[in-house]
Parts: sequence; structure tokens; C-alpha cells
Amino acid sequence: MREIEMDKVPEHIIWEILGRLEKSSDRNCASLSCKRLYEVDMAQRHTLKVGCGMNPAEQGLRSLCRRFGNLSRVEITYSGWMSKLGKQLDDSGLLILAHHCPSLSDLSFSYCTFITDVGLRYLASCSHLSSLSLNFTPRITGCGILSLVVGCKNLSSLHLIRCLNVSSVEWLEYLGRLGTLHHLSIKNCRAIGEGDLIKLGPGWQNLKTLQFEVDANYRYMKVYDRLSVDTWQKQHVPCHSMVELSLVNCIISPGRGLACVLPRCNNLKKIHLDMCVGVRDIDIISLSQTSIELESVSLRVPCDFSLTRLTDQSLIALAHNCSRLESVRISFSDGEFPSSTSFSLRGILCLLDKCPVRQLALDHVYSFNDIGMETLCLSQYLENLELVRCQEITDEGLQLVSQCPRLCRLRLSKCLGISDDGLKPLVGSFKLDFLAVEDCPQISERGVQGAAKSVSYRLDLSWMC
Repeated sequence: MREIEMDKVPEHIIWEILGRLEKSSDRNCASLSCKRLYEVDMAQRHTLKVGCGMNPAEQGLRSLCRRFGNLSRVEITYSGWMSKLGKQLDDSGLLILAHHCPSLSDLSFSYCTFITDVGLRYLASCSHLSSLSLNFTPRITGCGILSLVVGCKNLSSLHLIRCLNVSSVEWLEYLGRLGTLHHLSIKNCRAIGEGDLIKLGPGWQNLKTLQFEVDANYRYMKVYDRLSVDTWQKQHVPCHSMVELSLVNCIISPGRGLACVLPRCNNLKKIHLDMCVGVRDIDIISLSQTSIELESVSLRVPCDFSLTRLTDQSLIALAHNCSRLESVRISFSDGEFPSSTSFSLRGILCLLDKCPVRQLALDHVYSFNDIGMETLCLSQYLENLELVRCQEITDEGLQLVSQCPRLCRLRLSKCLGISDDGLKPLVGSFKLDFLAVEDCPQISERGVQGAAKSVSYRLDLSWMC
């Protein structure tokens, strides 16, 4: 009777029902309830995520690929894998994907320790592959990546995370000549340095997002690689398509390497510089003069002023040149005292005065005090505020939050100078939509009750030990 009733349901309704089921477990249960749902699910399922629970791995993957013939996105992850969970997928599994998934466009591998360059060569036949992500695949080398990119002419997104044996970068040079790469992320690949990025050549003009992160433990080994990046000065690097740039633990040498990229990003929307050694005011000033469309800035700088040369001049340049700046994050690395010659209250307040800042996050910024809170709370744009380890803020400054016109989200973390008294004006007002208090020793769980429509509280004082 149930089967007959389902046959009367219009096709578009069936597709709508299954389309609203986001969890794989829910879709599986629904598809097993009747034959028609099962058939529609086979035709509609485009995404598959497998890993430790698939045992035996090869037979399981083959069965799934045969069942879902229209798969376009496949994610294989073995996070937390142990040998007792069964054998991981190896190169034979990649051969199955290449043979049974003609529509495959997005492929992701995490902690797949048994796949090798041979498996990537199998994937070179996937002509529709446009996105590839490799996260800790220690047996993969640059040769395997090169064989894949030569076969996959439509590759536009490439993410390499902790690929420790990828040393040769001929694949990067090939992608640069091909001109299809729009999104590139290289994180903690120890054998790939800042100077290697020049290999992308003409491909820079099509790149929209770049995330480059050097393993902090190997950062200073890369100092000697600076001699190999002199070609940056000889080769013009156009970055007109770049909208998002994230650099972590990088060395930015004057007139070399990544320092040549910053002033050439005419259409940049977001920039994140995290512990980048050698960044100077002139780099940020040049960036602000060309990237006038900038909307988001995140700067995390070393406490040791000898490793960076950033001062209020950088913030003032951003304030005067980037009139669309909405998100600002400033933080100092862990240290007893941040450098007094770096960012001060003057620079931060200039940003708030000149730009429509809606989101502000300050971490370990000792120069920001109650005077800063007084000015901040006059802002007509601020909606989201994060204060982390800002020890000069007291209850008097925090109480001013209730006067901030549009503020609706507040996060306080590891702030020693504030207590329950600072939150009292907020209690019962329901001004804030969300309040998070984390590891502030003088604020109690009782003190945050009623201070916002939604409250999150945590107290862990191990950071003070």
C-alpha cells in the first residue's frame, strides 16, 4: 500500500524531500524505506564521504560508486585511524574512483597514508576534476602532483596541507602556464618555501586566493632560501585577480619574494598576516594605496620588534586609504609584554574613526584601555567585539558597552581586569544577542546570566599557571 501511494507522488516532490535531507544517515534511511526513494537517491546523490567505517575498504568503495553514478564530490578521511579498524584505501581505491566516477570534480584526501604517486596518476584521467585537497598524505611527492595536473586540465583549486615529501615544484610551473588555477593553499609543506611561489609565473594574474603557511618549527631554516627569490624583482608579478591573501610564518624580505606581491593586489578584499617576519610599514602602506577595496584586515605580529617593523603608520594608512574596511583583527604573539613601539591606541582609534568597522577583535593589545573603550562605544557601525587578554580594560570601561549603538555580539577571554560588576548594565537589558565569557577569573557564571539573549560561559585558569 505504501509503495502504491509513493508512486502517486510527483517526481519533483520526491526530489525536494531528499534534497532537504542533509545528513547521509537520514538519506540512507529514507532511500531504504521504498524502491522509488532508493532510485531517486541514486540519481540525486552527488556527494560522498567515507573513511574508517568502510571495511573492507576497496569493496565498499566500489559498491558505493556503482550505486551512486553521479558522484561529483568525494571526501576520503582517515582521521583517528588505527590498524584494528581495517585496511585503508590505497592506490587501487583511486583507480576505482577514476573508472566509476566520470563526473568527479571535487576530491579530498585526509590522513590517507597508503596512497602514492601511482594513485594520483590514475586520477589524471578525471577530466572534470577541478578541486583537489591533500591533507597529510606523506607518500605523495611532487612527481605525483605533476602527473595529475598534466591530465586534469580544469584544475582550479589545489590545497596541500602537511604534504611533507612534496619537494619539487614543477607542477606549480605547469599550472602557471596552464592558467586555470584560481585557489591555491599550501600549509606546512616543509620542502616548499616562499621563493618557490615564483614558479607560478603568469598564473599569478588568474589567482584569486592564496593561503601560504610555513611550519613555524622550520621557519628560520627558510632564511637561506631568500637568495633564490631575486627573480621576483626581474619578473613582474601581476595579481589583479587576487581577492584574498593569507600568509602565516612567512619571511617577507624588502624588495624580494612576497614583499613584491603586496603592492600589486589591486582588488584585494581580505588580507591575513600572521607572524610574518620582516613586514614593514612601507609594505602595508603600499598595500593600502593599491587595495582600496579592502574589507578585512587581520594582523598578528611578534612581540619582538626586531622581527617586524609595523607601527601606527600602517594602521593610519589603512584608515585613510581603505574606506570600506569592515573587519579588523589585531593581535600580538604570546610574550610577557608586547612591543611598546608597535600599534598603540592612537592607530586603532584612527581605524574606528575613518572606517565602517563592524567587527573588531583585539588580542593581547595592552595599549587598549578604558579610554579606547569610551571611543569605541561611540561607533555607529560596530556590531561584533572580541577582547582577548586586554588587561588594561576595567569594569568602568566594560560598562560602556551598554551604550554602543549597534553592538550585538561580545566575546571576552582571559581578561584579568573585569568582573561581574562590568556586566551589570547589560543584565536584563537584552541588548546583546550573544555573550561569550571564557577564562576570565573575576567573572562568575552567575554574573553572566541575563546579560544577553544567548550566553556561553567557560572557566579554565590553566593559562595563568
